[in-house]
Amino acid sequence: MLAQRIVTPELLDHLAPGDPRAVRSRRDLRRVNAIMRNARIVAEALGDGTPPGSIVELGAGDGAWLVQLARALPAHWSDVRAVLLDRQDTVSGSTLAALTGRGWRPEAVTADALDWLAQRDAAADVVVANLFLHHFAPDALRELLGAIASRTQIFAACEPRRSPTALCASRMLGVIGCSAVTRHDAVVSVRAGFSGRELSALWPDRESWELKEHERGWFSHLFVARRRAPT
Repeated sequence: MLAQRIVTPELLDHLAPGDPRAVRSRRDLRRVNAIMRNARIVAEALGDGTPPGSIVELGAGDGAWLVQLARALPAHWSDVRAVLLDRQDTVSGSTLAALTGRGWRPEAVTADALDWLAQRDAAADVVVANLFLHHFAPDALRELLGAIASRTQIFAACEPRRSPTALCASRMLGVIGCSAVTRHDAVVSVRAGFSGRELSALWPDRESWELKEHERGWFSHLFVARRRAPT
């Protein structure tokens, strides 16, 4: 069952932002992200070099993960313009305040990722995504990655790993008190997750980019694309 990706709808994506089931599931996801250490994984992948002027998170949800990422990055990553992009308006004032307290300049934008990337002025030094790419079937994912590549210099994504270990763990989330919505979506996420170099195979113009893709931790799959300097 894990030999190929199986993309099916997740319950949270079809719940209204204020639905109590959605509120609880977003709270569950904060714990799941902490267990997976995805913010730390992406922070380590981005490194401690010169901070970017701007960063965009695709599928930002309530923005809690971007706060974790900001805190995991070096202290000199300050004065960064941060766009939290999601189809639903779920970013709270406290989340924006937390990013502001880190020295960032946050802005929540409610839009579809492809629609936003298609805008003429849509661009960022760094684009990140957490548990987002696995929602897309191959053709749509190829289109999304092509749009990202045209708008940034660095793209980093942490996704569910499609593996027996991750699938087993996804079925045990009730042990830490996760709701029925989260338990359902976790299994669906793993089956739609990634292994090997599946994302690299979909990335456009690979000669102009340095691509890294591999397992991280127990349950995560990391993909990083950096535009090569002109020769």
